[in-house]
Amino acid sequence: MLKNCIFRFGVLSLCLFVLNAAPSFGQDWAMKMFDKDKIDFGVIARGSDAEYRLKIKNIYKDPVHIANVRTTCGCSAAEPSKSILESGEEGYIQVKMDTARFQRRKDSNVIITIDAPQYAEVRIPITSYIRTDVVFTPGAANFGSVEVGKGAETTVALAYAGREDWALTGIESRNPHVTAKAVETNRGGGRVNYNIMLTLDPKTPKGPIREQLILKTNDVNFTTVPLLVEARVESDITITPEVVSLGMMVPGQEKTVNVVMRGKKPFEITKIECESNDEAFKIRMPKAAQPIHVLPLTIVPPDKPGEYSEEFTVTIDGRSEPITFKAFGRIAETKTN
Repeated sequence: MLKNCIFRFGVLSLCLFVLNAAPSFGQDWAMKMFDKDKIDFGVIARGSDAEYRLKIKNIYKDPVHIANVRTTCGCSAAEPSKSILESGEEGYIQVKMDTARFQRRKDSNVIITIDAPQYAEVRIPITSYIRTDVVFTPGAANFGSVEVGKGAETTVALAYAGREDWALTGIESRNPHVTAKAVETNRGGGRVNYNIMLTLDPKTPKGPIREQLILKTNDVNFTTVPLLVEARVESDITITPEVVSLGMMVPGQEKTVNVVMRGKKPFEITKIECESNDEAFKIRMPKAAQPIHVLPLTIVPPDKPGEYSEEFTVTIDGRSEPITFKAFGRIAETKTN
Protein backbone atom coordinates (compact mmCIF):
# COMPACT_ATOMS: atom_id res chain seq x y z
CA MET A 1 0.00 0.00 0.00
CA LEU A 2 2.79 2.36 0.90
CA LYS A 3 4.59 1.72 -2.39
CA ASN A 4 1.45 2.51 -4.39
CA CYS A 5 0.99 5.81 -2.55
CA ILE A 6 4.57 6.81 -3.21
CA PHE A 7 4.19 5.94 -6.90
CA ARG A 8 0.99 8.00 -7.27
CA PHE A 9 2.62 10.93 -5.47
CA GLY A 10 5.57 10.75 -7.85
CA VAL A 11 3.32 10.83 -10.93
CA LEU A 12 1.35 13.77 -9.48
CA SER A 13 4.57 15.68 -8.82
CA LEU A 14 5.76 15.05 -12.35
CA CYS A 15 2.47 16.31 -13.80
CA LEU A 16 2.61 19.47 -11.70
CA PHE A 17 6.18 20.07 -12.86
CA VAL A 18 5.17 19.76 -16.53
CA LEU A 19 2.17 22.06 -16.10
CA ASN A 20 4.22 24.69 -14.31
CA ALA A 21 7.01 24.53 -16.88
CA ALA A 22 4.77 24.88 -19.95
CA PRO A 23 3.82 28.60 -19.59
CA SER A 24 7.44 29.75 -19.25
CA PHE A 25 8.36 27.79 -22.38
CA GLY A 26 5.39 29.32 -24.23
CA GLN A 27 6.30 32.84 -23.21
CA ASP A 28 9.95 32.33 -24.16
CA TRP A 29 9.30 31.68 -27.86
CA ALA A 30 6.91 34.62 -28.06
CA MET A 31 9.15 37.01 -26.11
CA LYS A 32 11.91 36.53 -28.68
CA MET A 33 9.79 38.43 -31.24
CA PHE A 34 9.80 41.69 -29.23
CA ASP A 35 12.62 44.25 -29.29
CA LYS A 36 12.20 45.21 -25.60
CA ASP A 37 11.34 43.37 -22.40
CA LYS A 38 10.29 46.57 -20.57
CA ILE A 39 9.12 50.11 -21.39
CA ASP A 40 10.43 53.08 -19.41
CA PHE A 41 8.92 56.47 -20.33
CA GLY A 42 11.15 58.18 -17.78
CA VAL A 43 10.05 61.60 -16.51
CA ILE A 44 7.34 63.12 -18.73
CA ALA A 45 5.34 66.34 -18.66
CA ARG A 46 1.68 66.50 -17.74
CA GLY A 47 -0.52 66.63 -20.83
CA SER A 48 2.27 65.41 -23.12
CA ASP A 49 1.74 62.73 -25.75
CA ALA A 50 3.66 59.88 -24.15
CA GLU A 51 3.60 57.04 -26.67
CA TYR A 52 5.91 54.11 -27.39
CA ARG A 53 5.92 51.63 -30.26
CA LEU A 54 6.96 48.21 -29.04
CA LYS A 55 8.29 46.44 -32.12
CA ILE A 56 7.37 42.85 -32.88
CA LYS A 57 8.67 40.68 -35.73
CA ASN A 58 7.47 37.23 -36.69
CA ILE A 59 10.73 35.25 -36.81
CA TYR A 60 8.90 31.97 -37.39
CA LYS A 61 7.58 30.22 -40.51
CA ASP A 62 3.93 30.11 -39.43
CA PRO A 63 1.68 33.20 -39.17
CA VAL A 64 1.39 34.75 -35.70
CA HIS A 65 -2.04 35.86 -34.50
CA ILE A 66 -2.34 38.49 -31.75
CA ALA A 67 -5.63 37.64 -30.07
CA ASN A 68 -5.70 40.41 -27.46
CA VAL A 69 -3.70 43.34 -26.06
CA ARG A 70 -4.52 44.92 -22.71
CA THR A 71 -2.89 46.87 -19.87
CA THR A 72 -3.17 46.38 -16.12
CA CYS A 73 -3.75 50.06 -15.24
CA GLY A 74 -6.14 52.75 -16.46
CA CYS A 75 -3.14 55.07 -16.70
CA SER A 76 -2.03 53.25 -19.86
CA ALA A 77 -3.54 51.84 -23.04
CA ALA A 78 -2.23 49.67 -25.85
CA GLU A 79 -3.26 48.34 -29.26
CA PRO A 80 -1.52 46.38 -32.04
CA SER A 81 -0.81 47.85 -35.48
CA LYS A 82 -2.09 44.57 -36.96
CA SER A 83 -3.44 41.32 -35.56
CA ILE A 84 -1.77 38.89 -37.98
CA LEU A 85 1.94 38.84 -38.79
CA GLU A 86 3.08 36.66 -41.65
CA SER A 87 6.53 35.04 -41.58
CA GLY A 88 9.18 37.78 -41.52
CA GLU A 89 6.59 40.56 -41.16
CA GLU A 90 7.01 43.37 -38.63
CA GLY A 91 4.46 45.34 -36.61
CA TYR A 92 4.23 47.12 -33.30
CA ILE A 93 2.19 47.48 -30.13
CA GLN A 94 1.28 51.14 -29.58
CA VAL A 95 1.54 51.90 -25.84
CA LYS A 96 0.27 55.23 -24.51
CA MET A 97 0.28 56.82 -21.05
CA ASP A 98 -2.65 59.00 -19.93
CA THR A 99 -0.73 62.07 -18.75
CA ALA A 100 -3.87 64.23 -18.48
CA ARG A 101 -5.68 62.27 -15.74
CA PHE A 102 -2.74 60.67 -13.91
CA GLN A 103 0.23 62.13 -12.08
CA ARG A 104 3.56 61.16 -10.53
CA ARG A 105 4.88 57.56 -10.50
CA LYS A 106 2.76 55.13 -12.50
CA ASP A 107 3.57 51.46 -13.08
CA SER A 108 1.65 49.16 -15.37
CA ASN A 109 2.01 46.14 -17.65
CA VAL A 110 1.07 45.54 -21.25
CA ILE A 111 -0.14 41.98 -21.79
CA ILE A 112 -0.07 40.53 -25.30
CA THR A 113 -2.02 37.31 -25.85
CA ILE A 114 -1.02 35.19 -28.85
CA ASP A 115 -3.09 32.16 -29.86
CA ALA A 116 -1.30 31.02 -33.05
CA PRO A 117 0.83 29.19 -34.00
CA GLN A 118 0.51 28.27 -30.31
CA TYR A 119 -0.71 29.96 -27.16
CA ALA A 120 1.49 32.40 -25.24
CA GLU A 121 0.96 35.41 -22.99
CA VAL A 122 3.70 38.05 -22.91
CA ARG A 123 3.77 40.53 -20.02
CA ILE A 124 5.96 43.63 -20.41
CA PRO A 125 6.34 46.14 -17.51
CA ILE A 126 5.68 49.86 -18.06
CA THR A 127 7.20 52.59 -15.88
CA SER A 128 6.73 56.37 -15.93
CA TYR A 129 6.79 59.48 -13.76
CA ILE A 130 4.31 62.20 -14.79
CA ARG A 131 5.39 65.65 -13.65
CA THR A 132 2.75 67.98 -12.24
CA ASP A 133 4.75 71.19 -12.69
CA VAL A 134 5.34 71.11 -16.48
CA VAL A 135 2.57 71.16 -19.10
CA PHE A 136 2.86 71.08 -22.92
CA THR A 137 0.19 72.55 -25.25
CA PRO A 138 -0.33 70.72 -27.56
CA GLY A 139 1.01 67.49 -26.12
CA ALA A 140 3.46 66.89 -28.99
CA ALA A 141 5.22 68.68 -31.83
CA ASN A 142 3.45 67.23 -34.86
CA PHE A 143 4.44 68.60 -38.28
CA GLY A 144 1.84 66.38 -39.94
CA SER A 145 2.28 65.50 -43.61
CA VAL A 146 5.14 67.43 -45.25
CA GLU A 147 6.05 67.24 -48.93
CA VAL A 148 9.66 66.35 -49.72
CA GLY A 149 11.78 69.47 -50.14
CA LYS A 150 9.29 71.83 -48.48
CA GLY A 151 10.27 71.83 -44.79
CA ALA A 152 7.88 72.96 -42.03
CA GLU A 153 7.58 74.83 -38.73
CA THR A 154 5.50 74.32 -35.60
CA THR A 155 5.32 75.65 -32.03
CA VAL A 156 4.58 74.02 -28.67
CA ALA A 157 3.86 76.08 -25.53
CA LEU A 158 5.49 75.04 -22.24
CA ALA A 159 4.05 76.20 -18.89
CA TYR A 160 5.91 75.68 -15.61
CA ALA A 161 4.68 76.30 -12.07
CA GLY A 162 7.01 76.08 -9.07
CA ARG A 163 10.41 77.65 -8.50
CA GLU A 164 11.00 81.33 -9.25
CA ASP A 165 14.34 80.67 -10.98
CA TRP A 166 13.33 77.61 -13.04
CA ALA A 167 14.64 77.81 -16.61
CA LEU A 168 15.38 75.86 -19.76
CA THR A 169 19.14 75.62 -20.30
CA GLY A 170 19.29 73.86 -23.67
CA ILE A 171 17.58 71.64 -26.24
CA GLU A 172 18.95 68.40 -27.63
CA SER A 173 17.58 67.05 -30.91
CA ARG A 174 18.29 63.43 -31.82
CA ASN A 175 17.40 64.09 -35.45
CA PRO A 176 19.79 66.34 -37.41
CA HIS A 177 16.89 67.53 -39.57
CA VAL A 178 14.88 68.83 -36.59
CA THR A 179 16.05 72.00 -34.84
CA ALA A 180 14.40 73.91 -32.00
CA LYS A 181 14.79 77.01 -29.88
CA ALA A 182 13.04 78.13 -26.71
CA VAL A 183 11.68 81.67 -26.37
CA GLU A 184 10.65 82.79 -22.87
CA THR A 185 7.31 84.60 -23.03
CA ASN A 186 6.45 85.19 -19.36
CA ARG A 187 7.93 84.89 -15.86
CA GLY A 188 6.56 85.80 -12.44
CA GLY A 189 4.86 84.44 -9.33
CA GLY A 190 6.63 81.09 -9.63
CA ARG A 191 5.34 80.61 -13.17
CA VAL A 192 7.39 80.48 -16.37
CA ASN A 193 6.18 80.21 -19.96
CA TYR A 194 8.12 79.29 -23.09
CA ASN A 195 7.36 78.81 -26.76
CA ILE A 196 9.31 75.88 -28.19
CA MET A 197 9.74 76.74 -31.87
CA LEU A 198 10.63 73.76 -34.08
CA THR A 199 11.84 73.67 -37.69
CA LEU A 200 11.92 70.70 -40.07
CA ASP A 201 14.74 71.00 -42.62
CA PRO A 202 13.65 71.04 -46.31
CA LYS A 203 16.43 68.47 -46.93
CA THR A 204 14.74 65.94 -44.64
CA PRO A 205 14.55 62.57 -46.49
CA LYS A 206 11.25 60.87 -47.22
CA GLY A 207 9.78 58.75 -44.46
CA PRO A 208 8.19 58.94 -41.00
CA ILE A 209 9.80 60.85 -38.13
CA ARG A 210 9.14 59.88 -34.55
CA GLU A 211 11.72 61.27 -32.15
CA GLN A 212 12.03 62.80 -28.70
CA LEU A 213 13.31 66.33 -28.26
CA ILE A 214 15.14 66.60 -24.93
CA LEU A 215 14.61 69.88 -23.06
CA LYS A 216 17.35 70.52 -20.49
CA THR A 217 16.54 72.44 -17.30
CA ASN A 218 18.29 73.78 -14.20
CA ASP A 219 16.11 71.54 -12.02
CA VAL A 220 18.38 69.42 -9.79
CA ASN A 221 15.84 66.59 -9.40
CA PHE A 222 14.47 66.40 -12.96
CA THR A 223 17.14 67.71 -15.31
CA THR A 224 15.36 66.91 -18.60
CA VAL A 225 11.85 66.89 -20.08
CA PRO A 226 11.11 64.92 -23.30
CA LEU A 227 8.87 66.28 -26.07
CA LEU A 228 7.52 63.93 -28.75
CA VAL A 229 8.22 65.08 -32.35
CA GLU A 230 6.34 63.52 -35.29
CA ALA A 231 6.18 64.10 -39.04
CA ARG A 232 5.50 62.25 -42.28
CA VAL A 233 7.74 63.42 -45.11
CA GLU A 234 6.08 62.29 -48.31
CA SER A 235 6.53 62.67 -52.03
CA ASP A 236 3.87 64.33 -54.19
CA ILE A 237 2.56 60.82 -54.89
CA THR A 238 2.38 58.20 -52.14
CA ILE A 239 1.80 54.47 -52.36
CA THR A 240 0.14 52.29 -49.71
CA PRO A 241 1.45 49.88 -48.68
CA GLU A 242 5.02 50.57 -49.76
CA VAL A 243 5.77 46.90 -49.08
CA VAL A 244 2.92 44.59 -50.10
CA SER A 245 2.49 41.42 -48.02
CA LEU A 246 1.32 38.49 -50.13
CA GLY A 247 1.32 36.07 -47.21
CA MET A 248 1.46 32.31 -47.79
CA MET A 249 0.71 31.38 -51.40
CA VAL A 250 -0.05 28.11 -53.20
CA PRO A 251 1.56 27.48 -56.64
CA GLY A 252 -0.91 28.15 -59.44
CA GLN A 253 -3.57 29.50 -57.07
CA GLU A 254 -4.50 33.10 -57.96
CA LYS A 255 -4.32 35.78 -55.26
CA THR A 256 -5.21 39.50 -55.46
CA VAL A 257 -4.24 42.41 -53.21
CA ASN A 258 -4.89 46.13 -53.67
CA VAL A 259 -2.27 48.86 -53.89
CA VAL A 260 -3.42 52.48 -53.46
CA MET A 261 -1.63 55.45 -55.03
CA ARG A 262 -2.50 59.00 -53.89
CA GLY A 263 -1.42 62.31 -55.38
CA LYS A 264 -1.88 65.93 -54.38
CA LYS A 265 -3.43 66.44 -57.84
CA PRO A 266 -4.74 64.13 -60.60
CA PHE A 267 -2.05 62.04 -62.30
CA GLU A 268 -1.93 59.41 -65.02
CA ILE A 269 -0.11 56.08 -64.80
CA THR A 270 1.49 55.21 -68.14
CA LYS A 271 3.36 52.01 -67.31
CA ILE A 272 3.95 49.44 -64.53
CA GLU A 273 6.90 47.07 -64.85
CA CYS A 274 8.19 44.09 -62.87
CA GLU A 275 11.86 43.56 -62.11
CA SER A 276 11.83 39.79 -62.75
CA ASN A 277 10.77 37.83 -65.81
CA ASP A 278 8.43 35.46 -63.95
CA GLU A 279 5.32 36.97 -65.55
CA ALA A 280 3.46 35.94 -62.40
CA PHE A 281 1.68 39.29 -61.90
CA LYS A 282 -1.22 40.96 -63.66
CA ILE A 283 -2.25 44.57 -62.94
CA ARG A 284 -5.35 46.28 -64.31
CA MET A 285 -4.14 49.66 -65.57
CA PRO A 286 -6.29 52.75 -64.84
CA LYS A 287 -7.59 54.57 -67.93
CA ALA A 288 -7.69 58.20 -66.78
CA ALA A 289 -5.88 60.75 -64.63
CA GLN A 290 -7.22 61.01 -61.07
CA PRO A 291 -5.83 61.84 -57.60
CA ILE A 292 -6.37 58.30 -56.22
CA HIS A 293 -5.73 55.03 -58.06
CA VAL A 294 -6.61 51.62 -56.63
CA LEU A 295 -4.51 49.01 -58.40
CA PRO A 296 -5.65 45.36 -58.12
CA LEU A 297 -2.42 43.33 -58.03
CA THR A 298 -3.01 39.70 -59.02
CA ILE A 299 -0.39 36.96 -58.76
CA VAL A 300 -0.41 33.37 -59.94
CA PRO A 301 2.51 31.98 -57.87
CA PRO A 302 5.07 29.93 -59.79
CA ASP A 303 6.08 26.46 -58.61
CA LYS A 304 9.12 27.75 -56.67
CA PRO A 305 8.67 26.94 -52.94
CA GLY A 306 10.16 29.38 -50.43
CA GLU A 307 10.50 33.14 -50.06
CA TYR A 308 9.20 35.17 -53.01
CA SER A 309 9.60 38.88 -53.76
CA GLU A 310 9.07 41.28 -56.63
CA GLU A 311 9.84 44.96 -57.24
CA PHE A 312 7.57 47.18 -59.33
CA THR A 313 8.36 50.42 -61.18
CA VAL A 314 5.47 52.81 -61.86
CA THR A 315 5.92 55.46 -64.56
CA ILE A 316 3.83 58.63 -64.13
CA ASP A 317 3.00 60.91 -67.05
CA GLY A 318 4.96 64.17 -66.75
CA ARG A 319 7.00 63.01 -63.73
CA SER A 320 10.74 62.60 -64.26
CA GLU A 321 11.26 60.02 -61.49
CA PRO A 322 9.28 56.74 -61.41
CA ILE A 323 7.83 55.34 -58.18
CA THR A 324 8.81 51.90 -56.89
CA PHE A 325 7.27 49.47 -54.44
CA LYS A 326 7.89 45.87 -53.40
CA ALA A 327 5.80 42.77 -52.77
CA PHE A 328 6.86 39.76 -50.75
CA GLY A 329 5.41 36.47 -49.57
CA ARG A 330 6.11 32.79 -49.27
CA ILE A 331 5.18 30.01 -51.70
CA ALA A 332 4.18 26.71 -50.11
CA GLU A 333 5.59 23.41 -51.24
CA THR A 334 3.40 21.35 -53.54
CA LYS A 335 2.27 18.16 -51.82
CA THR A 336 2.82 14.98 -53.77
CA ASN A 337 1.07 11.67 -53.20
